[in-house]
Amino acid sequence: MRVRRISSILGGTAALAFALSACGTADVGGGGNDSGDGDGGGETITIGVKYDQPGLGLLKGDAPVGFDVDVATYIAGELGYEPEQIEWAEAASANRESFLQQGTVDMVIATYSITDERRQVVDFAGPYYVAQQDILVKGDNEDIQGPEDLEGKVLCSASGSRSAHNIVDEMEIDAELREAGNYSECLSLLGNGAVDAVTTDNTILAGFAAQNPGTYRMVNNPFGEERYGVGLPAGSTERCEEVNAAIVKMWEEGVALDALKKAFGETDFAYEESTPEVDACK
Repeated sequence: MRVRRISSILGGTAALAFALSACGTADVGGGGNDSGDGDGGGETITIGVKYDQPGLGLLKGDAPVGFDVDVATYIAGELGYEPEQIEWAEAASANRESFLQQGTVDMVIATYSITDERRQVVDFAGPYYVAQQDILVKGDNEDIQGPEDLEGKVLCSASGSRSAHNIVDEMEIDAELREAGNYSECLSLLGNGAVDAVTTDNTILAGFAAQNPGTYRMVNNPFGEERYGVGLPAGSTERCEEVNAAIVKMWEEGVALDALKKAFGETDFAYEESTPEVDACK
């Protein structure tokens, strides 16, 4: 198992018109060595995951751990790759599309919600899990109990995520938006009082709350739906079908539930236990 930190230096090409500005660290690679012919078992496969989300994708020592990492490892295995053939790359919310477009990674499994806008530039398999959106506040903040209480408050979300815009644009709640490079930065802003709340998927917030008991409180008033997909380069219909088959098998065998229990079993987060229905590949 190999770990790479990859920065994304975005060009101004038309192919990146929908990609948001990137963030990351060093060592730009040329993507995985997966041939994409559906046979799997190439030299390596490069998978983008989060490195800063407890319970989902968190870099510990020299390797990431969490539910998304377990899902990625299982899917890679079904495609013919052993764990030591996986190269991990840090995929921040803002660079997931560009990494897939540029061939920096072969797939992205990083709390990557399936949306029509994103489907214009990348393909998705899945979903492999269906989350909901929620809100995180300081542990002693009892004033915010739901989205409606964010009126006039400062709300943080990571660059490249649409969570805060769901509240401001879709729910028409007049909150002031503050974007950060990632959710770890949002947590720092929340801790020092620069923002009043952080919003994103309940899976992500549960991990941060569990890592900081008493410091932060998840409102536990979920809303909306976030369908986590496996991001693939555009035109990956055959690979999409293979990944969908792996996702279905992962749930049928109980592997997905075992991974959820391992990630969130010691928290009070009520994770979804029902098998998601995967979309047809196009």
